[in-house]
Amino acid sequence: MTPAKPTLVLVPGLMCDASSWGAVPSGLPDWHVQVVDHGRADSLVQMAEQLLSRAPVRFALAGHSMGGRVALEVMRIAPERVTHVGLFDTGHLPKPAGEAGDEEVRKRMALLAIARSQGVRAMASEWVKGMVAPQRLNDRPLIDAILDMFERKDADIFEKQLHALIHRPDATTVLQTVKVPTLVLCGALDAWSPPIQHQAIADCIPARPAIVSVPDGGHMVMQEQPEAVLAAMRQWLALPSSVSQGASC
Repeated sequence: MTPAKPTLVLVPGLMCDASSWGAVPSGLPDWHVQVVDHGRADSLVQMAEQLLSRAPVRFALAGHSMGGRVALEVMRIAPERVTHVGLFDTGHLPKPAGEAGDEEVRKRMALLAIARSQGVRAMASEWVKGMVAPQRLNDRPLIDAILDMFERKDADIFEKQLHALIHRPDATTVLQTVKVPTLVLCGALDAWSPPIQHQAIADCIPARPAIVSVPDGGHMVMQEQPEAVLAAMRQWLALPSSVSQGASC
C-alpha cells in the first residue's frame, strides 16, 4: 500500500487566495497541499481556529503576509500538530503605539474607503504599487492576476481582515518556542515586510531557521519568483521534524 502523502497547509495573506501561492501547490507533488480560505473571520485567532478545525492531526504549515501571522497563532494554540513552519513576507509585532500606529490605521482605512467608494479593484490598483518588485509593475499578466484575486473578495471581507491586522497580537513569545524546521523567507525587494524584519523574526527562533531573501522578489514573491520559492520550500520540507536548540530573541 502506498503511504499517504503528508499535508502542507498554505495560509494566504490579506485579500489573497490560492492563486497568491503561484506554482507552489503544483510544484510539490509529494505533498497533499491545502490552501486556507479565511471566509469572513475578523481576527487572527479565529482564522487559526478555523484552520485547525479543517486540518489533519499533523501537518506542515506556511503562511504569507497576514497568513504568516495566522500561522504563528496556530503555533500558539496547537504547536504539537505542526511538523514544519514557514513564515513568508510577514511580521510578528503588534501595531506600534502612538503616532506610528495611528498612521498605520489611517493608511489602512484610506484603502478601505477606496474599496467602499470605487470598488475593490480600484483599491487593489493602489495597493499593488508597493507590493511587487518595481521592475514588475509593468508586467500586465502578473498585475492583472493580483487585481483579479483581490476582486474575488468584497469590501466587507477587506474590512474584517484589516480589523484582524490592526488588532494583531505580539507573537514574540510564540517564536521563542518554535522547535520545528522553520523557513523564514521574503522577497529581497519587499518594501512592506523587508529582509531586516525577517532577520528579526529569525533571531527569535531557537530552532535555527533557514533564512531566504529571494532576489528580485517583492511582497508577492510566490507569484513573482515561483521557482526560487519552490527550491527553498523543497529543502525546508525535506528536513526531519526534530528539535534543534539555537539562539533566542
